[in-house]
Amino acid sequence: MDQLGTVRIGVSGWRYAPWRGAFYPESLRQADELAYLASRLPTVEINGTFYSLQSPASFAAWNKATPDSFVFSVKGPRYLTHVLRLREFETPIANFLASGLFNLGHKLGPLLWQVPPSLRFNADRIEAFMAALPHDTEAALAIARRRDSRMTGRARLAIDARRPMRHAIEIRHDSFLDAQFIALLRRYRIALVVADTGGKWPSPHDVTADFLYLRLHGATELYRSRYSEGMLERWAEWIQTWRAGGRPAGADLVVKDFEPAYRARDVYCYFDNTDKVHAPANALRLLEMVNRPGNIGPAAPPPAKSAAASRAAAREKARG
Repeated sequence: MDQLGTVRIGVSGWRYAPWRGAFYPESLRQADELAYLASRLPTVEINGTFYSLQSPASFAAWNKATPDSFVFSVKGPRYLTHVLRLREFETPIANFLASGLFNLGHKLGPLLWQVPPSLRFNADRIEAFMAALPHDTEAALAIARRRDSRMTGRARLAIDARRPMRHAIEIRHDSFLDAQFIALLRRYRIALVVADTGGKWPSPHDVTADFLYLRLHGATELYRSRYSEGMLERWAEWIQTWRAGGRPAGADLVVKDFEPAYRARDVYCYFDNTDKVHAPANALRLLEMVNRPGNIGPAAPPPAKSAAASRAAAREKARG
């Protein structure tokens, strides 16, 4: 096919002390880490939002520090997924959407919802949650306006344009390996996260939306182990197949007799094997593989440096 989906490869989070001297230059200011990362990779997954609500000022600063073509995926709050366990989610979703996401503007990518390993599939509960998720920024703004009083003075309730919004759900319990769950994902146009967890949790590959969302947590050991050249080659081949609209040979499917529409799909891929500093190197190498001459099309390249990234590079050069 002539058209191909866009591939964005990055990492989950960017502030890790062990990365200093390995990925980040030793003398780089902590405040410049995001700008430096954005000069080398086209996307990042914001995971601080999983632990607590961030501020509109933080989202605005992240936007300013990154190039125009950069994209942020944003992880939904664990209070909603792990504490409330997808019950009574209306106000928490409103507070999350009001917390500053709109300050990312056109750089806002998919929202990631990770359910805990102890949560079993319940069709009614899951569908109620899916039905509440907004699919454009106008719908999201309407929800955000229903935030509670604790958001007074720390909310962003304006959008620059009506833009589409995407959602992805990461499962961690075998009960989700259910055709009914896959059907719900397809009905609500939500991506099933392809999560490589070294065999710890289920990792089906069913295509359920117009994009793929990959989280590579570790080849053999969760959050730690590196991906070898051979493993990265396999992921590169699968990514190229998905972006062209195909289905990789060997894909592990919940619903085996369903053939998704053959059309281009965007792919977001994030490395989360951070404990042993492998994530940035693996992401950069996979990006090189996908961009090799002779492949069916290039992934999103590292973007041109933003003003913030240029200033950081200049300071680094001056320090020698």
